Amino acid sequence: MSEPIFILKGNIIYSKNPAEFQICEHGYLVCKDGRVEGVYQTLPFKMGGNPVHDYGDSLIIPGLVDLHIHAPQYSFRGLGMDMELLEWLETNTFPEEAKYESLEYAQKAYRIFVDNMRKSATTRACIFGTVHREATLLLMDMMEKTGLYTMVGKVNMDRNCPDYLIEETAESAGETLEWIKDVLHRKYENTHPILTPRFTPSCTDELMEELKKLQMRYQLPLQSHLSENQGEIAWVKELCPWAEFYGDAYDRFGLFGADCPTVMAHCVYSGDQEIARMKENGVFIAHCPESNMNVSSGIAPVRRFLERGLHVGIGSDVAGGSTENLFRAMAHAVQASKLRWRISDDSLEALTAEEVFYMATKGGGAFFGKVGSFEPGYEFDAVVLDDSRLAHPQPLDIRSRLERMIYLADEREVQAKYVKGKEISLS
Repeated sequence: MSEPIFILKGNIIYSKNPAEFQICEHGYLVCKDGRVEGVYQTLPFKMGGNPVHDYGDSLIIPGLVDLHIHAPQYSFRGLGMDMELLEWLETNTFPEEAKYESLEYAQKAYRIFVDNMRKSATTRACIFGTVHREATLLLMDMMEKTGLYTMVGKVNMDRNCPDYLIEETAESAGETLEWIKDVLHRKYENTHPILTPRFTPSCTDELMEELKKLQMRYQLPLQSHLSENQGEIAWVKELCPWAEFYGDAYDRFGLFGADCPTVMAHCVYSGDQEIARMKENGVFIAHCPESNMNVSSGIAPVRRFLERGLHVGIGSDVAGGSTENLFRAMAHAVQASKLRWRISDDSLEALTAEEVFYMATKGGGAFFGKVGSFEPGYEFDAVVLDDSRLAHPQPLDIRSRLERMIYLADEREVQAKYVKGKEISLS
């Protein structure tokens, strides 16, 4: 049990908007009943007597939010990066995911994933499992024990995948229903189901209709992929000639925002119509820059998304991305935007450290509610970073220290982590 009121002391830095950092040096961050009560330079007299956790000169930031990661792919991160998306799926992803039919293998593989997620700076995540109901439940059991707040999905595929993974439409819908019932029966505190059609090429219209029925019955959110790769987009046009654009292939079934909270990964080639529909429906975009580079998809026009007021967060997209470390994802987002600006579209200025930090905290956190900031009333997710390992010959201001974290930090800098006001064990 955490204290009803406790206080963290250190160098506090967070975002209210994408343009600037809010910084309070050697300040106090107050948690009351699992939410942020306030940030203070001088602790108010009325707070006297409450426990203070003094982290000295460390940085205190909101917990990072990973809007898109594949747990079963963690085993082959850093491998097969010389292929494009569709070949990569056939060669790497599908054979590996088939192994999760064995709970013994799933236990072994997911243990590595779960342990590293716990040690990272991530406090919230949207996670893909596999088509296997029991293995997905096992993953959820393991994530629940970490104390992290996650949404985990059993993947749906009833076409265009290997025979050893494909489910018949009725089987896929039925297994998903049983999985939802199992999850509700287990009454997790921090682990929640999210509908997960892999992507339009792997899901028939009939399956999408069945998933919408489940979405309405249980009021579930949804995660999938969108406009990631040019070959994929052409394939969707063949499979769904009635769709105005890729996103419309989801929206025709009511699985694209609006009354179905939705996060779509990538959006590398989203055109004006798709962007307008995402804005109208409140769809969240999970920007996965390293994955987009590794599997030769391209560079998403993130500046355009931000300018048009879309919800944009960050995704590691392991194993398209090589690491769950969201600091690296932030750095890749800045670097990729510079390449896009220099090489293909100088109308879209490169992203800043302030913007990518916002995306990895408050931007993506909004998918979970009032999450990702230290503004009063936000859920108390916090990460304490000790950057003393990263020696420097001169004093640095707080902004500079955080910017270095974006490029240099890993799990070694994570000194402490809190989710909804509860401290998480890092060991």
